[in-house]
Amino acid sequence: MLTQFRAPCYSPQDQLVWKVLFDRQTALLHRRAVPAFGAAVVQLGLRREAIPDLLTLSAEVSRLSGWQLVPVGQALGTEAFFKLLAKRQFPVMTRIRPMRDFDFSPEPDLFHDLFGHVPMLLDAHFADFLHTLGLAARALCPDDAVARRELWALYFFTAEFGLVLHEGKPHLYGAGLLSSAGEIHHCVNEATPRPAFDVETVRRTSVLGTRFQDQYFVLPAWEELADCAAELAGVLVPVPHRVAA
Repeated sequence: MLTQFRAPCYSPQDQLVWKVLFDRQTALLHRRAVPAFGAAVVQLGLRREAIPDLLTLSAEVSRLSGWQLVPVGQALGTEAFFKLLAKRQFPVMTRIRPMRDFDFSPEPDLFHDLFGHVPMLLDAHFADFLHTLGLAARALCPDDAVARRELWALYFFTAEFGLVLHEGKPHLYGAGLLSSAGEIHHCVNEATPRPAFDVETVRRTSVLGTRFQDQYFVLPAWEELADCAAELAGVLVPVPHRVAA
């Protein structure tokens, strides 16, 4: 329970990592991130000066979006992760990356989750998309590993590394991009493929968790995000268990 959560005592070094990352990402994301991201950072009161109090932040996220934040000490498996999404809960790592992983953290950390994911929860299209994924995962046959892997691929290439066309140009909305300078530079490099988003292609694309992605998929319109989850759920979920809130 979040009400029983005792926040870690973050060291001056941890606070410095947060501050420098916050400054650098804010500068890099100017005119590169979807407008909803910057607006939510301001709305939530995220600041460079200090790591946010998770209890206070969760209450504000809940007030604004209906979602709750769940502190975790290590990365969750896909089953546990999707179960939280189905309940409109989002896990937040309490560990912040060390200086050696400054440019690219091989696994989610506090900055990735709080700076990258949490602001996007305030966008209704994005939040509904995550909830639909969670409901779809809950309705899958328990032993259908292929379907679960394809659902994870859809999450990965959207919520983690997704782009969307805004005013005719690709803008970032995936947390793996929003929170990583190295990933941003790789993504915007002219040599990096950025194909149009297609559910059938994405569901069969391999996930690369420990290095930069080979390609980044670009949604044609923000409003189509939730439709992507519903489309894949319609293929993967057995008919008697179709996704319902």
